[in-house]
Amino acid sequence: QVQLVESGGGLVQVGGSLRLSCAASGRTFNGMGWFRQVPGKEREFVAAITWRGGSTLYAGSVKGRFTISRDNVKNTMYLQMNSLNPEDTAVYYCAASRYGISTILRAGSSYDAWGQGTQVTVSS
Repeated sequence: QVQLVESGGGLVQVGGSLRLSCAASGRTFNGMGWFRQVPGKEREFVAAITWRGGSTLYAGSVKGRFTISRDNVKNTMYLQMNSLNPEDTAVYYCAASRYGISTILRAGSSYDAWGQGTQVTVSS
């Protein structure tokens, strides 16, 4: 089983930046992703990356502002978030998948393991 530990959340002003990290350990995986959730709403896909080729996929609402990346040596995934706005406020979760095809990684059901979540709050 894969264990995931997120870090990097916090409070930031509108227009600011944050970088989330997700350290993975345990068995191997082929793709990873970030999702976010606001209380009372469904979990939302944010971004995903295939572990071998580094192919990326983004939700339309974050494309051009967020960048997903990974460090294969450190087994760590990152989410660089720029130009943050209040609509980005949520708990962010990282997840690991056995699948290495980016289009499949948009669905939460494609993931086998989830992190505990980290709060991101954007204040206006």
